[in-house]
Amino acid sequence: MASRTPLWAAAAGVTAAAAVIVRRRRAARPASDSADRWLTVTINCAPADIQPEKLPSPLREYGERIETRIRPAPGDRGTELAVRLTESPPPSAHSLPARLAGDDPRQDLRRALREAKALLETGEVMLPDAPPTTHETPGGKLVGLLSRRAGGEGVL
Repeated sequence: MASRTPLWAAAAGVTAAAAVIVRRRRAARPASDSADRWLTVTINCAPADIQPEKLPSPLREYGERIETRIRPAPGDRGTELAVRLTESPPPSAHSLPARLAGDDPRQDLRRALREAKALLETGEVMLPDAPPTTHETPGGKLVGLLSRRAGGEGVL
């Protein structure tokens, strides 16, 4: 008569293995990983058309607080414009509460990079129109909140 492993024991083993894998991946990641990360956009123009000293105003306002890298995009598909902060913000600035409150300095840099891309490609920054109604609904408030936060995180 063969004994079978109880289902709960198998589930506990799988959970323990997953916890070990997650812990090892987090430990292998350097602490300054997110602070030193380059933020990059691909711009639909030739690399010669973009000069570091003539970047659009959203990025020029950062001055010496950012590093800029301009290079051809892979496959001759435009130009990659990459920026990163020269000084690492405190670790608390990268926390989830800081990101939700809009206090992460990388959110403003993402927004400036996205606006610079729009200015280089079209000459203007397109913004969504005002709400089509004067009576704001709960769903509309939620969409408005998410839309305002999407600029800093890059997703809606």
